[in-house]
Amino acid sequence: MSSPKRRYALVGAGGRARMYIHAILGDFAKWNELVALCDLSQTRMDWYNSQVRQRGAETLPTYHARDFDRMIAETRPDVVIVTTMDATHHHYICRAMELGCDAITEKPMTTDDAKARQIFDTIEQTGRSLRVTFNYRYAPLATTVRELIMQGVVGRPRHVDFSWVLDTRHGADYFRRWHREKDKSGGLLVHKSTHHFDLINWWIDSIPQTVYAQGDLLFYGRENAAARGESYSYDRYTGEEAAAADPFAISLESDDTLRGLYLNAEADSGYLRDRNVFGDNITAEDTMSVTARYRNGIILSYSLLAYCPWEGYRAAVTGDRGRIEVEAIEAVGRTIVAAEEESLPAAGSPLPDFGGKHIWVFPMHAAPYSVEVPEGVGGHGGGDRIMLEQIFHPDPPEDPFARAASHIDGAASILLGIAANHSIASGRPVEVDQLLKLNHA
Repeated sequence: MSSPKRRYALVGAGGRARMYIHAILGDFAKWNELVALCDLSQTRMDWYNSQVRQRGAETLPTYHARDFDRMIAETRPDVVIVTTMDATHHHYICRAMELGCDAITEKPMTTDDAKARQIFDTIEQTGRSLRVTFNYRYAPLATTVRELIMQGVVGRPRHVDFSWVLDTRHGADYFRRWHREKDKSGGLLVHKSTHHFDLINWWIDSIPQTVYAQGDLLFYGRENAAARGESYSYDRYTGEEAAAADPFAISLESDDTLRGLYLNAEADSGYLRDRNVFGDNITAEDTMSVTARYRNGIILSYSLLAYCPWEGYRAAVTGDRGRIEVEAIEAVGRTIVAAEEESLPAAGSPLPDFGGKHIWVFPMHAAPYSVEVPEGVGGHGGGDRIMLEQIFHPDPPEDPFARAASHIDGAASILLGIAANHSIASGRPVEVDQLLKLNHA
């Protein structure tokens, strides 16, 4: 007799929901069942149901966000997947657990320390579990770095240097969306950097202790455009003739997904997906630098820029026996925006020797060498596919790299960003344990 399918409900029917819906209805349908959708917008849920029917599946029950409790009672999910706006993650995570469900949440787990404490309190009170989906852990490049450190090629890690740059296609998109409002996203040091901080924490197997940061809005926003002699009078891009020559403009009418999930849903969601990146009311920084010391003594130097001509990252882990250097150039010179980052089109490189993914090892007192990087297939460097298998397959392959991320991992990554936000506001270093003390084996 076969085991019953694991039942999932999903709250937050924006672009990030697509990966989970396709996985449950597709490769993992044998073991899993999607029983309901929940969102502020009926239009968005209807759009996803049209996709569901195209796959030959039955139309899913839909519930307004205010009817979340009723959805749980009527559809009885085992697990709730949370893909709402970042600042509301904690509400649905906690309520799902209080109603007897486990939870899976998109990164970041939440956006500030008070909400993180609420999640931890609820886990302790209910005994339910929370998984945070850090897909970059599963990318072959990141996993190879983890493996090399586990093998001891650098000895004991002593210092990490990590620099991520977002290009003016992807980076700008955060300033078109709700992410530009820090109270909704935690700013990029929480929303975006949680990926990077999690990689660092996982690579060196430690938790940040003391954080100092600086950050500012130095490129986007009306004042910065005016200082460069540029003028953008429109508040949004779609339907604006003057935006035709604006390299930062997108049109929600030009893409079926953007039209279906956002433009057509404006009436019942109240959300504008295409706000002018050189407009007003931008509270998130686009230029950030962070220094941190970890519990095990390792020192971190980190930076994030959101307005560069190319996209990718460079990292180095230096230990007492050597150094690993990593380079991942993900795009050069692209200008067209897509619905979500996992569907970004490939970009050509105008420099024949610039681009690709590389790992170099520099042993102490020995010859350096390069390490082959396995090719991944799919979003986030191939990480999405492997992560989804680990989540939705009932008997996934054994993972020697411990890539599944718990609420402890989710908190460790956001607390570095949250502490950085506090440091930017105060101008002083911040002790992470004063925000939320984590038990880390």
